[in-house]
Amino acid sequence: MKIKPFAALRPPKELVKEVASRPYDVLNSQEAKAEAGEKSLLHIIKPEIDFDPVIDEHAQQAYDKAVENFKKWQQKGWLKQDGKEQYYIYAQTMNGRTQYGLVAAAHVDDYLEGRIKKHELTRKDKEEDRMIHVRIQDANVEPVFFAYPDVPEMNALVKSIVEHEQPEYDFVSDDGFGHHFWVIDDDARIKQITELFANIPALYVADGHHRTAAAALVGQEKRKASPNHTGQEEYNYFMAVIFPESHLKIIDYNRVVKDLNGLTPAQFIEKLSAAFDVEERGTTEYKPAKLHNFSMYIAGKWYSLTAKPGAYNDSDPIGVLDVTVLSDLVFDKILDLGDLRTSKRIDFVGGIRGLGELRKRVDSGEMAAAFALYPVSMKQLINIADTGNIMPPKTTWFEPKLRSGLTIHKLR
Repeated sequence: MKIKPFAALRPPKELVKEVASRPYDVLNSQEAKAEAGEKSLLHIIKPEIDFDPVIDEHAQQAYDKAVENFKKWQQKGWLKQDGKEQYYIYAQTMNGRTQYGLVAAAHVDDYLEGRIKKHELTRKDKEEDRMIHVRIQDANVEPVFFAYPDVPEMNALVKSIVEHEQPEYDFVSDDGFGHHFWVIDDDARIKQITELFANIPALYVADGHHRTAAAALVGQEKRKASPNHTGQEEYNYFMAVIFPESHLKIIDYNRVVKDLNGLTPAQFIEKLSAAFDVEERGTTEYKPAKLHNFSMYIAGKWYSLTAKPGAYNDSDPIGVLDVTVLSDLVFDKILDLGDLRTSKRIDFVGGIRGLGELRKRVDSGEMAAAFALYPVSMKQLINIADTGNIMPPKTTWFEPKLRSGLTIHKLR
């Protein structure tokens, strides 16, 4: 893999907590408006919030405001340019567990030629939306989230830095997650990191497939538009935070459905028993215990659903996934939901919200039933990416999300 250090645009340490924000895609416009303080990066990545009432995020006024705000943040010193190309360590703590990632510039060619591997399909409209933001700012304002196979030497280097050096940033965000950040400015260490990654055969997109595609495609556009292109320009790279595989944990990504396709709850449960061992668990929340075991909440009660042998294909990297099992045996055969990417009869709920969110949405009458899944493993994700397969929609949920605004990568 070809990575390199870069001179980040980033907040002064005394302002970092005010500037750094949650990513653009975890908040709607109203939530972002309520959450954004004066210096928050949300004014740059969700500029529609600066209008009253909030305007369409795709309006030209919003894009113009994003550019205006980006310049303003730099003029006011809320974002300052580092004077040297460096690597950075970004660590996150959730529930007492810390994961350590390297902030680096990844190469456009590694994505275009398939060495940065994806496990989800991207939509052209979402790619174009993210490309507009990269174009208008001439920068990667938000990072993408990659994984790589563990490298003992890299783990040892990071461990040495975080144990013996003071972090540049160290704060707890309002959601309770810890964020810790070190600058790697030593030339020998920079050279060592670049060389270690040169021997890594692949990186894996964990979160941010649309941002990754957009960043790489804008880099490709700039090459074609530059008559004096040499291959050394900054636009050949885009910003990523890269975590060792062993540090990452995927949490559950659950489903709620609006109707039972004309069935009563009793009739629905009877149909489920053809492919699942169904066990009533009463009113106490039930969380799936293993692969191919599901939790269902319906009509005020929790159930354990265990797929029967022969109902799934463990030799198929896609067929073995619980999202596939549930989609095939329930959403397709019984509920006839159609394409889950476009169906209005289903919604997806990140596991970070807990089982209580599933119960609430059913008890309110909004939804007819809820299903909780056992999380996908990193091993499964890498196997799917390595075999060139694509996961079904809404399969993985990574938490904590990367904080935006700790570093920005200018394309020139």
